[in-house]
Amino acid sequence: MLAPDSVAFANTLLTWYDRHHRALPWRETKDPYAIWLSEIILQQTRVSQGLPYYLDFITTYPTVHDLAAASSDEVLRHWQGLGYYSRARNMHQTAKYITEECGGLFPSTYAGLLQLKGIGPYTAAAIASFAFKEKVAVVDGNVYRVLARVFGLAEDTASPAGKKAFQILADSLISTQQPDTYNQAIMEFGAIQCTPHMPDCLFCPLQQVCYAFQHGLVQVLPHKTKNKAGRTRYFHYLVFKHEQTYYLKKRTESDIWQGLYDFYLLPNETDPALALETIEHELADFTAPVDYPIILEPNKMYKRILSHQKIVAKFYLIPLKFRLSEEVLQKTGLVAYSKDEIEQLPKAVLISDYLQDSII
Repeated sequence: MLAPDSVAFANTLLTWYDRHHRALPWRETKDPYAIWLSEIILQQTRVSQGLPYYLDFITTYPTVHDLAAASSDEVLRHWQGLGYYSRARNMHQTAKYITEECGGLFPSTYAGLLQLKGIGPYTAAAIASFAFKEKVAVVDGNVYRVLARVFGLAEDTASPAGKKAFQILADSLISTQQPDTYNQAIMEFGAIQCTPHMPDCLFCPLQQVCYAFQHGLVQVLPHKTKNKAGRTRYFHYLVFKHEQTYYLKKRTESDIWQGLYDFYLLPNETDPALALETIEHELADFTAPVDYPIILEPNKMYKRILSHQKIVAKFYLIPLKFRLSEEVLQKTGLVAYSKDEIEQLPKAVLISDYLQDSII
């Protein structure tokens, strides 16, 4: 069996794509802003999950100028639930750069796009080919899978050498006449035909030339080194409540959920459970003796699995007789918010889940 030549491979994918591709809004435009927006949202996000976010962003911010003019809190609020919040922060910064330094115009080449914050080789290739028809191949997880199986590439897709080998092969296969449609086709083929666990090999147009199918390696290829098991962090939140207001703060440190809002977080990240004495000791600096707090212990834990870590959170509600002092507010960064104001703040899903259960 011989591997397909580049022209036959490209033509097969283009024919398949013409018949089977999904109608998605970012495929109906050549606007680099809309394409960029979709690609940033879809990084590490399934299409079914990302589509509502894309429609929300493109409606709320129809141009790059609109996105640049928005506040960071507003952008993060619209992003809430997608995770990997650095994507949203970088996207917002890049929108400002394009508006202020580039006259609102995106670079029209792969090399130029690579200079923008938050845009790597895959995203630059996608924008360059989809918006400007530059002949540069995209290589994402779907493309790795299709190329590894059809051509029998055993290189580790997580290694620098593997990435280089796949990029070289991808560049040799891309259609000269239709680089934009070809890139869409190979990614779509990997997404709905050559899927990770249950590919539709029986009705695959590449079956006869697919190395993995012919050699029984469909479930083996591609090879990818598994990430190390992530750590577990235990978050113990103190939820200060005074009348109808709650105290939250903005996370400014370089950690997960940077730029989002949460409650006062105790530093004991390695302890699954804290003794009330430990919490009372922490509270000594917060309240006056006349407002000695009652601590309402949680009866539920909230869990969130991120890319390299697992968060297990407990929320301790602390009703206050008096507002926290200005000294405490300055020291902790806490701010009092009403329920309606909290609803408008950008928050991690874990925080939103607690709020839905307990406050909002």
